[in-house]
Amino acid sequence: MEQIFEIVKEACVDTGKLVPFLFLTYLLMEWLEHKTGSRTQALILRTGKAGPLFGGVLGVFPQCGFSAAAANLYAGGVITAGTLTAVFLSTSDEMLPIFVSEAVPVSTIAKILLWKAAYAVVCGFILDFLYHGIFRRKLRYKNIHTMCESEHCKCEEGVFISALRHTVQIFLFIFVVTLILEAVLESVGEERLALVISDLPVVGEAVAGLIGLIPNCASSVIITQLYLQRVIGAGPMMAGLFVNGGVGILVLCRMNKRSVKQNVGIIAYLYLAGVVGGILISLLRISF
Repeated sequence: MEQIFEIVKEACVDTGKLVPFLFLTYLLMEWLEHKTGSRTQALILRTGKAGPLFGGVLGVFPQCGFSAAAANLYAGGVITAGTLTAVFLSTSDEMLPIFVSEAVPVSTIAKILLWKAAYAVVCGFILDFLYHGIFRRKLRYKNIHTMCESEHCKCEEGVFISALRHTVQIFLFIFVVTLILEAVLESVGEERLALVISDLPVVGEAVAGLIGLIPNCASSVIITQLYLQRVIGAGPMMAGLFVNGGVGILVLCRMNKRSVKQNVGIIAYLYLAGVVGGILISLLRISF
């Protein structure tokens, strides 16, 4: 019974801290839809070309709230796929708080964050080039009503109420999934996961990337702790943290459910980019 209580408690904590990010994001999107005109929408489209740069830099801030916000903005057509991917690759999630609590040197933390941000920006621009340059897919500003139709909400109730309604809906969805994930991770245990990840070339990075794909803050905690305990090296650690986008992936699948192919493509690119980044770090023998 005590174990169940702990699982529920962890799920509440992990999900609860996302609420401010979610609400402010929906508030912004509702405001853009209700209050701005075509000029503002055109401005968003133009600045979207430089989106991966901003996404990669802003994504280094800890916690998974920013990745969740980015997923919502992508589902609403406000940012590009490259910008979203840059945020996912750059976000540090729970890594930074753990490093700080373990008194990891500031120089080491700064080096890791710079690597994550720089690599995220590059991969973000590559994806946008492939998607919009080669395949000639244009970025079109959709609007919040696209999501409203799929969520069956009532946007005519006003900006605040609509944003609150969206926040409650996605909060409940994330809470249920997080609860299930916490139970699974509790039953598997960190020790078994440590045995799965090895420093074998490519294999370690590939497995760490799969763990990083788990849409839960716990995955970044596990990967960071395994690195601090010298169970895995810098390559697998970075591969797992590159891929890990917190609950952002979960929000993407939930809010962009009309474009399943897009979601699969973004997740596949995220995984491939993360694993390749980890392998490069291992091959170059980069240490942090």
